[in-house]
Amino acid sequence: MVQIGDTIPSATFAYIPYTPELEDIAACGAPSKLSTDSWKGKKVVLFAVPGAFTPTCHVSHLPSYVKHYSELKAKGVDEIVCIATNDMFVMSAWGRANGTADKIIMASDTDAKFSAALGHTVDLSGAGFGTRTGRYALVIDNLKVVVLEVETNPSAMEVTSAEHILSKL
Repeated sequence: MVQIGDTIPSATFAYIPYTPELEDIAACGAPSKLSTDSWKGKKVVLFAVPGAFTPTCHVSHLPSYVKHYSELKAKGVDEIVCIATNDMFVMSAWGRANGTADKIIMASDTDAKFSAALGHTVDLSGAGFGTRTGRYALVIDNLKVVVLEVETNPSAMEVTSAEHILSKL
C-alpha cells in the first residue's frame, strides 16, 4: 500500500485529450495515452472515483474539482487528473457533462491496475460493478506522494473533495 513519501508506481492511462470539437456531444475524440512519467517535476492532484455518472462521483466529487480549479492552480498544481475504471470514452463524456474542458484530465484506470498498485481498490460486485478504483486523492510532487487521503466508505466524500485537498496544499 502506498504511503506518503513513496514514489508512485509507473502507469499509463488511456484518455481523450480535450479539443474544442468535443463540445459536440456526438464527437468521440482521439484516444491517447497519459504516462505518470510525464509528471516528473510537476505537482499533480489525482483523485479517483468508483464510477462516472454515479451519485456521489457525479453530483459532488468531480464538480468540487471543477469549482475549485482556479484555487488549485493558484496553489501551484500543474495538473488535475480524475481516474475511474470506466473506459476513456465514458470518462471523456462524463468530463464534458461536467464542464471539465481542458482543466481536468479524465483518464481511465483500466481494470483498476494503478489503484491496485496503490492498494486502493474497492469490490463493488454486490452492486454489480465489480472491482473499481477506491475513492482516494493524492497530491503528487515530482512523482512522490505528499498527500494521501482515502475514504473508508466509497459512497462518502469527506477527505477527498477539492476543498479538503486545498486545505492540504
